[in-house]
Amino acid sequence: MDKTYINPPELFNSKDFGFSQIVISEPGNLVYISGQVAWDENREITGKGDLETQVQKTIDNLAIAMKKAGGQLQDIVMLRIYIVNYTSAAGNIVSEALRRNFGAETPPASTWLSVQGLANPDFLIEIEAQAVL
Repeated sequence: MDKTYINPPELFNSKDFGFSQIVISEPGNLVYISGQVAWDENREITGKGDLETQVQKTIDNLAIAMKKAGGQLQDIVMLRIYIVNYTSAAGNIVSEALRRNFGAETPPASTWLSVQGLANPDFLIEIEAQAVL
C-alpha cells in the first residue's frame, strides 16, 4: 500500500519521538485494532511493573493482530497510546520502542494520552491502531 509521510518544518519534528505528523494512504482495506496490552494468550501479564517490557509486548501483540489481518506493523497508519501516569521518562521508553519497531523514517501518526489507569491495575500502557492494507 502506498503511503505518504509528511512532517512539515512548520510543525515540531515528531520523528524524534517515533511518529509522523501526517500519514496519507490510498484507499484499501481499513483495519481497526482494539487496544492491545501486555497480556499473553493466557491473560498473563508480561513485564509486571516494567514499562519497557510492557511496551514491547504490546507492540508484539499489534504485530500478531496485523499478521492475522493480512498485514504487518508497517501498514499501521495511526496509533492511540494510553500511558498510565505519563512522565518524560516513560515518553523516552515509548519513543525508543516506536522507533525500533516502526522505523525512524516512516512511523505512523499517533496520539499519546496520559491516563490514571487502565482496565487492569497491572497494565502500564495500551495501544490501539488503525491500518490500511
